[in-house]
Amino acid sequence: MTLPPGPGGPRAFHTLGWITRPGPYAARLRRRFGDTFSLRIANEFDWVMVSHPDAVRQVFTGDPNVLHAGEGNQILKPLLGARSVLVLDGADHMRDRKAMLPAFHGERMQAYGDLITKIAEREVASWPAGEVHVRPRMQALTLEVIMRAVFGVRDERLKSHIASLLDWTTDPARLLLVIVAGPERVGKLFTRVRIPVDEMLRREIARRREVADLDEREDILSMLLAHSEMDDATLVDELITLLVAGHETTATALAWALERLARHPDAWERLRSGDEDYLDAVVKETLRLRPVVPIVLRLLKAPMEIAGYELPAGVAVAPNILLMHTREDIYPEPLRFRPERFLEQPAGTYTWIPFGGGVRRCLGASFAIFEMKAVLRAIAAGIERLSPDRDVPERVTRRAVTLVPARGARVIAAPAARERVAAPV
Repeated sequence: MTLPPGPGGPRAFHTLGWITRPGPYAARLRRRFGDTFSLRIANEFDWVMVSHPDAVRQVFTGDPNVLHAGEGNQILKPLLGARSVLVLDGADHMRDRKAMLPAFHGERMQAYGDLITKIAEREVASWPAGEVHVRPRMQALTLEVIMRAVFGVRDERLKSHIASLLDWTTDPARLLLVIVAGPERVGKLFTRVRIPVDEMLRREIARRREVADLDEREDILSMLLAHSEMDDATLVDELITLLVAGHETTATALAWALERLARHPDAWERLRSGDEDYLDAVVKETLRLRPVVPIVLRLLKAPMEIAGYELPAGVAVAPNILLMHTREDIYPEPLRFRPERFLEQPAGTYTWIPFGGGVRRCLGASFAIFEMKAVLRAIAAGIERLSPDRDVPERVTRRAVTLVPARGARVIAAPAARERVAAPV
């Protein structure tokens, strides 16, 4: 068994290249080695990055008992906890995934629609005429949405603790620490930071178990308490997972959408016309051109043939979202923001992969798209003109595992004429 070709030199060089400039670094390696190449990351297993649809299909449709996503996500364990659905594999993963999935589909998800719209309308009504620092505003908005959707309460103290936890854990320097030292060695440091949030969540769980109308409530915590057998420790880790995944990623995607739309006035005008198909295309094009996470990982537990290579157990196979989304044979003019491409051709299962794929596709994918549409719809109704604050597009930079606008997505907004301020939610 032989690994695909890859760059030589110390692991530290590869680690720094991947951490500091994941897009340009991976693109350079693809130009040199092709669609499949190896990468050696400090204190980690060897990675084999793939970016051809056939190879991605092999990974996403492969046996989950051989392709362990949970073990591939161990870097998230210090933040999310050992019982998070993202770091579990096998029967444990399927059990928790099955318990949580109903919260993000069908009527239950639609029930959050009015809530999201009202929160978004209140937010956009507060925008000044002039410069708006979008990403912090989207962070506040999506945190409010996920707090209300997950807990069904407005607890400012809990929200403040969660915001502090997220700010602390998404520092890129701490990501590098986890990679270099390993998640087990730094786990206690993250655990100490989580203590205030964990204690508040446990108290909320205990209170919620005592309410008489548990079955009638629509929030996710109530649903899990009523219909799953999760113990408190598991519930805390899963709630942290929902808060992190449902807040940070969607806020970043919305910030990128507005940064892109500000630089494409024709797209902004068409979005404001109320064309729902175009709104969907804008969301898909944003997530194609600016995916929030760059890769997904699967750790091989047994030898497996992928992309023509017989790979040994212990290797991590990594479908590279950035590289897949910039394939010129699939997306002509791949670096151009052009939502129309998704009106001309639907998103492919193995070529549009911002949420991963297969049995490990992101649980909240449908909710994230639903929320992005609701927020963009509200902003389009409340803002007449949107333009960039500078001629140079914002570069992509890393915030722990997510890829964010380097300056936080700064735009110039001209609010539409308003007859009244949006009512409190």
